[in-house]
Amino acid sequence: MKKADVIIIGAGAAGLMCAIEAGKRNRKVVVLEQANKPGKKILMSGGGRCNFTNYHIKPENYISHNPHFCKSALTRYTQWDFIDLVKKHHIPFHEKTLGQLFCDDKSQAILNMLLLECEEVGVEIYLNTKIEKIEKESNHHFKIMSNRNDFHCESLVIATGGLSIPTMGSSPFGYKIAEQFDIPVWPTRAGLVPFTLDAKEKEKLSELSGVSVDALVSNKHIRFRENILFTHRGLSGPAILQISSYWQSDETVTINLLPEINAFEMLKSEKKLQPKKQLKTIMADYLPKRVVDIFLEMTIAEKTMADISHQQLEEISNVLNTWLLQPNGTEGYRTAEVTLGGVDCDSLSSKTMSVITIPGLFFIGEVVDVTGWLGGYNFQWAWSSGWAAGQEV
Repeated sequence: MKKADVIIIGAGAAGLMCAIEAGKRNRKVVVLEQANKPGKKILMSGGGRCNFTNYHIKPENYISHNPHFCKSALTRYTQWDFIDLVKKHHIPFHEKTLGQLFCDDKSQAILNMLLLECEEVGVEIYLNTKIEKIEKESNHHFKIMSNRNDFHCESLVIATGGLSIPTMGSSPFGYKIAEQFDIPVWPTRAGLVPFTLDAKEKEKLSELSGVSVDALVSNKHIRFRENILFTHRGLSGPAILQISSYWQSDETVTINLLPEINAFEMLKSEKKLQPKKQLKTIMADYLPKRVVDIFLEMTIAEKTMADISHQQLEEISNVLNTWLLQPNGTEGYRTAEVTLGGVDCDSLSSKTMSVITIPGLFFIGEVVDVTGWLGGYNFQWAWSSGWAAGQEV
């Protein structure tokens, strides 16, 4: 049996950050990872450039049944702290949009940084290690049985992530451990995920596959202004991924294809100024031609502005400013960037991430019921929650 002060299950963003911080406190740390390499999601994130944090991190950018839970960790280890770590390792980075920070080069730089920090404080990482059983001993210690070895520790950290992108090795393991110890788990579902459409709507929009449009996407909860992307399966793009985390089945989403323009006033003005021009010619200045062709019936699109009635202008405006979309569903965990729901925050200390009723047991990162927006927010939760647990384990 191998003994350690701290065993962390999961060598992802949160697990590695926790290992670094515990190692700095001279704790003997072992990280167990089922995959053949650490940090797989780090490597594939941000199109291979790792959107590692965001300038504008705020608690309001997170979804949880306990919206106050994330505040402590996020304010004690901030985006600026992680940026300082990136700068310490001389990793060049840039802001892409809306405060999103990406590596200039590949995501590997962030993973190398974390692994080097682990190495410097003596963290041991075991790969290809499948956990078979976890037992709590009478002295508040834990015994972990795996396919490679048995381990013993004082502090056990579950950093196994959620269910998103199963090809990266995601599994419900963390939720099963919570249930084993009678810790409540909120139902999970895919977040930051593309919408699918019913057959009729999909057929109508099929010719738009690959077209991207700046739009304002909203429902009764929230609104997002970014691009939407038409795909062969439905709708994607940043604004769609964002709203998907706030979307419930059977709910309608409103999409404004001209977010800075009152379409009705614009069309009335164009009718006065350019009465002999066709509607589709006018609209080509505002939207891609393919979008105009699909959203405006050709019988109307080819009319001159003078021949279009006041009522028709109003109807066209409604289509452009308030397109009501009824998604059929989402693409699910296969393409989701995050998992909504998870280990109940009310069962954990917001300061240390420890289970209130079980000394020595911790949950961090995506396995916890804290889900961030698109754009580096989920990585920051991993860094912050991992750091918080690392001060205590």
